Amino acid sequence: MGLYIEARIRAELDDLWAHTQNPALHQRWDLRFTEIRPLPQVEGEPLRFRYATRVLPFLTIAGTGVCAGERQRPDGTRTSALRFASPHPLSLLAEGGGYWRYVPDGDGVRFLTGYDYRPRWGAFGALADRLVFRPLMGWATAWSFDRLRLWLERGVTPERALLNWLAEVAVRAVVVAFACTGLGLESVLRLLGPFAASAAYLCPLLLSVLVCLALFTAPLARTPAARRCLRTPPAHARAPRVLRSLENPR
Repeated sequence: MGLYIEARIRAELDDLWAHTQNPALHQRWDLRFTEIRPLPQVEGEPLRFRYATRVLPFLTIAGTGVCAGERQRPDGTRTSALRFASPHPLSLLAEGGGYWRYVPDGDGVRFLTGYDYRPRWGAFGALADRLVFRPLMGWATAWSFDRLRLWLERGVTPERALLNWLAEVAVRAVVVAFACTGLGLESVLRLLGPFAASAAYLCPLLLSVLVCLALFTAPLARTPAARRCLRTPPAHARAPRVLRSLENPR
């Protein structure tokens, strides 16, 4: 698959399954979707659903998908596979497919996904996907997986996790802006009085340290971060057979 994300979540397998298979819960933690709604189901056929993403206050891009799961497997793992498509002309994703795999691991579960899609808009779409959209999708998936982990492990709701992330990003941005522009630096030096002249020589070093701390220190424990997820698939990773049995939605 084109994108691979893996997170280890210390939670019961049934709890993780419920938070990922229930559309109402899924849409709360997954940054990629604003709405996930099941469509009328035909007995004996895979579950159909509608997904939507609000790109701008006045622009929502929607599509449909089909999914099927294997809740009981001989090796104790679980699998869910899906195919999706969007007819919206502004959707870069024309169609695609992927899977979730749940692998029990000691006191937790390795929750992993692999997925890929076909971009539209010809050569321009392929270039935009490679340079911008695909890295963004990978980051959003990993960030969402860590937000789910915080919900199950620490009880941090997805809404609270988003606020934590926004607050931390804002603080880091203010620190970088302060360091790069020297905003308020003269006031600080005035407070130092007779030591201001000596401190002035150290200011470039101190400002550089501030920038490094703002950019590279690890996120707080209750703040979701994509960097906590594995992004490189193991050599033996492959899509489940159930994915090949699904047809693209119409």
